[in-house]
Amino acid sequence: MVTKMYRGSRKHVLDWTGQPTFSDDLVKLLDPVPIQVSSNTPYMPRGYEAPDEARLETFGPDCIPRSHAWPTLKTWWLAHPAGANTPNWDIAVHCTIEDRPGFILVEAKANSKELKTDGKPMYETASQNSRDNHEQIGKAIEEACAGWRRLDPSVSITRDSHYQLANRLAFTWKLGMLGFPVILVYLGFTGDEGIRNVGAPFIDSLDWQKAFAEYLDGKFPMELFERRLDLGPAAVWLLSRSRPVIEVSPSSHAF
Repeated sequence: MVTKMYRGSRKHVLDWTGQPTFSDDLVKLLDPVPIQVSSNTPYMPRGYEAPDEARLETFGPDCIPRSHAWPTLKTWWLAHPAGANTPNWDIAVHCTIEDRPGFILVEAKANSKELKTDGKPMYETASQNSRDNHEQIGKAIEEACAGWRRLDPSVSITRDSHYQLANRLAFTWKLGMLGFPVILVYLGFTGDEGIRNVGAPFIDSLDWQKAFAEYLDGKFPMELFERRLDLGPAAVWLLSRSRPVIEVSPSSHAF
């Protein structure tokens, strides 16, 4: 079966987004945030039939065309956009939030090893364009960090530590500043006994919330989660949620 190609959070994202009830499930998961998701709303991925992850500079124009935001977003992040990409999102959904077009962005995890703490790598063999992009990304995250600090001065996101967390929060901030309401969801899939050989799975919601709080410690205050945040032109929500896996990962495949 094609599903045997994946393990961990990647598998669970594809299992879930391939379900006919995905949109309804998502709305329930994000309660009480006021969102509207239509039956034909664009989202990525769409199960195993369309497994590609979204990048905002290409997904965004498909959802909200003719906006100045998309080239602005890419050049904010990259000094040399040609041939380079912004981060991929586990799940991206176009929706309506408070009667405005916006986005749900999901970062999914299945065990603590997927909560990465390393910084963005830069290799000795990197081209000058890659080095310039590395510097530009650092500046973009610094700008976003300063923006988040207007809400809480303890925010400490950087390119060189917890990069995956930093780029998620940076893009959420930038989208809000560009006028798009955003819901950033950290989603813990629970009960995947199939990945126990590479790390203990999240047991339940409490186990996930504990691991996520430890991951944020010293980088981003948990107090900014589960509430409406006014960053600028548009509101933003940060949520931590969990859901049981639909099917455990196959144990015989390398992770």
